[in-house]
Amino acid sequence: MSALSAYLTDPFLHDLYTQIRQAGPVRSISLDLTHECNLRCTGCYYFAEGMDAMVDTGTNLDQEFARFVQREKERGTNFITIVGGEPSLRLDRLKVIYDNFKMNVATNGLVRIPYEGFEEMPLGVAVWGDHETDANLRGTGKRDLFRIALANYKDDARAFFYYTVAPGKSAEIEKVVRQCVENGNKVLFNYYCDLSHLGGAYDYHAGFGKVRAEIDRMIELYPQHILTTAYFNQVITSGRLYDQRWGYEVCTNVSTNFPYNQQRLENGNPYNPHFRAYNADFNSTRRCCTGIHRSCDSCFDAWEHFSWIMVNMKKHLGSKEEFTRWLTSMYMFYYINRLLLQQPEAGIVARIHALLQAMPTPA
Repeated sequence: MSALSAYLTDPFLHDLYTQIRQAGPVRSISLDLTHECNLRCTGCYYFAEGMDAMVDTGTNLDQEFARFVQREKERGTNFITIVGGEPSLRLDRLKVIYDNFKMNVATNGLVRIPYEGFEEMPLGVAVWGDHETDANLRGTGKRDLFRIALANYKDDARAFFYYTVAPGKSAEIEKVVRQCVENGNKVLFNYYCDLSHLGGAYDYHAGFGKVRAEIDRMIELYPQHILTTAYFNQVITSGRLYDQRWGYEVCTNVSTNFPYNQQRLENGNPYNPHFRAYNADFNSTRRCCTGIHRSCDSCFDAWEHFSWIMVNMKKHLGSKEEFTRWLTSMYMFYYINRLLLQQPEAGIVARIHALLQAMPTPA
């Protein structure tokens, strides 16, 4: 009996694995739906690297978009992460993507994406700290964007808050999470990269040790509402996956048609062979989801780290505990993005957290 077959004699693990297999493989891309935004958040990778300038506004973008959709359907794409720009400003394009692909959208929460016509759309709603911190970083201190987002997505089962937390802001985590939970939403954590060089509490060089510990505590307090597992939290905040150290040489979400990436694709580390990160001209691609020239040391993006774990299944076959960490990471990705074919059992997120908490902490 192979190690995998032995691990799958566990009924719960077998059930998780079966659900993933039934849903099928993910052939994913990232798409900037628009180059326009109604905010200028301090530290936003999109504007920090001038990605909005990659659009020739003299072209007919709606025609290019229609051609893009057809090309990606023919190429076999079945999942699109929608970013930008602010996708809620182009509901017409968003509807086309929703009707043709499985997808997830990242939104700043300022404009509510309606329920009608988008009933099964997973929504990651941005928040970057408590009301004051979030307002200062995303609203120049003038608007309480967190309050607006809470009102827009109260009790909306599609929406989870995508909470980007800075290294020195761990004391804010509990009150932010509590408000999200009381609002009827779940929480997935992201980690602030300080591309605007604010320093101090925002400097990622200080490390995320306190943040990691506080997120783990949130898992204990709100196990059904936290979409970040303790293992995923450790991988992102430590930047380590077995013998690999996070960086460009191991990042798995790099555009496979981008010439700069050729050496990366040939270095022996696994990658997502279908992936492309499309700019808002719907033709050109860039190095990766969130970067053109920036150092990968500053990348703590949750989606890219999900992929890093997911494509490294073989590294996790050394023990049942290791396989469980991989499988639950994979399952959470499918769960968050509504890729599972059957309705998950009630309390599945809490059950996954309990299973991981009962295991020894990985080295």
